Amino acid sequence: MIETGALLLYDGTCGFCAKSIQFVLQRERRRRTLRFASLDSSVGREVRAQYPELDRVDSVVWIEADSAARDYRLYVRSEAVFKVLKYLGGIWTAFAVAGAVIPRSLRDWVYDFVARNRHKIIPRGADSCLLPSPEQRTRFLDTLPS
Repeated sequence: MIETGALLLYDGTCGFCAKSIQFVLQRERRRRTLRFASLDSSVGREVRAQYPELDRVDSVVWIEADSAARDYRLYVRSEAVFKVLKYLGGIWTAFAVAGAVIPRSLRDWVYDFVARNRHKIIPRGADSCLLPSPEQRTRFLDTLPS
């Protein structure tokens, strides 16, 4: 899976998700340590097999190596979004911190609403094809040779 840093799993068939990944790639600073894989990739299937609690998750999962526990920490729904915002830094971190004061049940309800309607927000194939640069492409685990 990953040894250091973080991995973001996303719905590879979702236009909204592809736009979201593009958003991250355009706004990340020099850090550029985040890796990506679709939920349906071999990496995504491996993670879901290892963590059955992800069976019902079909949009975004943030996974980071926890070297102290020799395991991984998983974040889903609004918590995963906050991890992405913190990764981006700057004003985005402020949005994550501000959002964290909202009760999780409410922010996850909003997240679930958007997730349920994401194919309506940006339909599949609606100019949302993700075309990473050669440097970015190396961070997409499902495009690397096995």
